[in-house]
Amino acid sequence: MIDLNRYGRQIILPNFGIDAQQKLQQAKVLIVGMGALGCPALQYLAGAGIGVIGIADGDDIQLHNLHRQPLFYTADINHNKAIVAAEKMRALNPDIQLTVYPFYINNKNALSILQTYDIVIDATDNFPTKYLLNDACALLKKPLVYGAVSRYEGQLSLFNYCQPNGRNIQYRDLFPEPPHSDAILSCEEAGVLGVLPGVMGIMQATEAIKVIAGLGRLLDGVLLTYHALSAKFYEMEISKNPAVQTMNKAEFENIDYDWLCNSNSITPSLSVEEFKHLQQLKQLFIIDIREHNEIPIIDFADVHIPYSTILSANHLPQFPNVKNICVICQRGIRSKAAAAIIQQQAKQKVYHLMGGLSAYFNQ
Repeated sequence: MIDLNRYGRQIILPNFGIDAQQKLQQAKVLIVGMGALGCPALQYLAGAGIGVIGIADGDDIQLHNLHRQPLFYTADINHNKAIVAAEKMRALNPDIQLTVYPFYINNKNALSILQTYDIVIDATDNFPTKYLLNDACALLKKPLVYGAVSRYEGQLSLFNYCQPNGRNIQYRDLFPEPPHSDAILSCEEAGVLGVLPGVMGIMQATEAIKVIAGLGRLLDGVLLTYHALSAKFYEMEISKNPAVQTMNKAEFENIDYDWLCNSNSITPSLSVEEFKHLQQLKQLFIIDIREHNEIPIIDFADVHIPYSTILSANHLPQFPNVKNICVICQRGIRSKAAAAIIQQQAKQKVYHLMGGLSAYFNQ
């Protein structure tokens, strides 16, 4: 039953009505990150009448959060963000159902949690979780509302929109690999204008409502950038990257996202063209790190060492030092991590193949 007194100002909107309100009531939205982006997104989605909202965050509230997370009060310091936020939203709107995950989303629990929701909102502030959420949503075919802020600038987009009219653009189409950890400053290092994530979080909530209710133009494959000081918005069209392929469950669950995004060393890579050229010259020792059941079967690798073995092995075999090494996998994700591990023991330079075998066979 729709409460007309609570939602009346929304229901009377042109092209909205009872039908759109019922869609919101039936929708399930997961917000990952209950910080500066997640707080405003949660408040407005709860107020709008989203039927089920999941709230995930393992952080406790700290004093330095309060200038940009006014959902929390000084008395809330040292309490879990997700738990406190849920308590306040139950007081705001007792009609909705709130599910609390007072811990961090990782690649071991992500799929089981995300699969029960219609839309995921990325309100996180770190690269490991952003790549993790993108890969999980791509695997599950769940729309992902992306948001990010730094200093005076915010970004917004809709990824993994797999509806018949959707473009199914991924975060990895825009950023195929994480930047070097020293190249991007965190909010702690760079700072952020307190009101900026409020603007972007509300816009994330708006995009989610548009997806659910079927309203307006979606930011499907469009990166929207907002500059607070100039009060200007800019849009950039995102193209599909043919080298980016959706991974399978085994690949996803075997990736160490923290290592992948926070390594202090840049793993050198080879493009497909460079790889094929050096391959023809027989100047590479090629290591296939895919698991035993992965296809296609190839005959040009010099050795096969599954990624799971590399992660668990204390010592790897000695490799001939007359050639440089190139590590390959299906998508070029695991190979980056494996190459850095192998480099610790190898005397020669260790590369990885950008885009993996998917790019190799598509070019």
